[in-house]
Amino acid sequence: MKHCHSPFSLIAFAAGWLCASSAGKGAEAPFRVERKVVLTSQPGSYFTQSRAALIPGTPPRMLITTQETEPEGAHGYRDVYQVESPDGGLTWGAVKTVDSLRRTAQADGYEVVMGDAWPQWHAQSRKLLVTGKTFNFRGGLTEDRNRERVSYAVYDPAGGGWSGLKLMEMPTTDHAGKPILQPNAGCNQPVYLPDGDVLLPVRYGRKAGSQNYTTIVTRCSFDGTNLVYKSHGSELGLPDGRGLYEPSLAFYKGWYYLTMRADRSAYVSRSKDGLVFEEPVREWTFDDGKVLGSYSTQQHWVTHADGLYLVYTRKGADNDHIFRHRAPLFIAKVDGGNLRVLRDTEQVLFPAEGADLGNFGVVEVSPEETWVITSESPGKKQAQNRVLVARLLWRSANSGAGQQGR
Repeated sequence: MKHCHSPFSLIAFAAGWLCASSAGKGAEAPFRVERKVVLTSQPGSYFTQSRAALIPGTPPRMLITTQETEPEGAHGYRDVYQVESPDGGLTWGAVKTVDSLRRTAQADGYEVVMGDAWPQWHAQSRKLLVTGKTFNFRGGLTEDRNRERVSYAVYDPAGGGWSGLKLMEMPTTDHAGKPILQPNAGCNQPVYLPDGDVLLPVRYGRKAGSQNYTTIVTRCSFDGTNLVYKSHGSELGLPDGRGLYEPSLAFYKGWYYLTMRADRSAYVSRSKDGLVFEEPVREWTFDDGKVLGSYSTQQHWVTHADGLYLVYTRKGADNDHIFRHRAPLFIAKVDGGNLRVLRDTEQVLFPAEGADLGNFGVVEVSPEETWVITSESPGKKQAQNRVLVARLLWRSANSGAGQQGR
């Protein structure tokens, strides 16, 4: 396998904002969008699965985790990196390898690395908890999905240190008595509860050799060091394709909302306790009844006092030339009662410029600002890729309606 050069020679920082745009219709639009290039790679290497977290302080620090990947193939993930801003995103430091999260050779001949990471500040422990999955390569070359596990790592901003790769233990069987195989939390948006517990969405397989997945939300404790499974609720699935996977969770005005990827569409459900969800799950549609058109791609949530928003990609946007229609990246308000996307509120966060933008994250920076961060995925015509941030600048301050469950 080809090994890429040190990222210190690969990255150039882009200064200034790309552009600003109004989001929403008319003068009362709830937010405007400013877009920024944070990182640009040099030819021969890409950075992907980029997501950001806020470390509170005066001023607040922003930390981006990103992962180097091979320029060819789907899952050629290598080491994990961090890049940090000491002033809330105005300036950025150098990109650094997270040494304890390097891709590492095991005694059994496998190479293992954490991936699909989602960093988020855990207020009770004052630690950054990063959740995701493991990628496992037999002989350093062939991915083995059977070895996937729920992975996590911890960053202590006070001491500046990272833990190594950690694995969260899961039960061996689910409520139906089926085995829990290949569990992972890659790319999944969690909800952190006021008591310090974590509602972490997880997907797993029930049959050896099958990639038909079941989605659950687990309730976990976190003491600043260890993430421990406590329970889970509904076991949601589909009989065809890869089932339901890459679930993401949000809490908004007394309800928990769960969006899930599937091969041919995307699905949604809701819950009062964050564990037991309404069944059957519903296919995502617009409020006019037409199917949303997001498929085989993740979706994530933005919550604000103004409303509940979904961030997604979809068909039907002059984007048939883009892999799985994974650009533009859209945002729209959701009718939480009917679980539908309000078509008239749809706006482009990132336009289609030829690259796949389907892997992304969300973080609230302040009551007046939310970020959506993404990476351009490698493409045959791309010599390099960019890490991009869309700043949602709210016209009214957030009341914290959706940041933590009850």
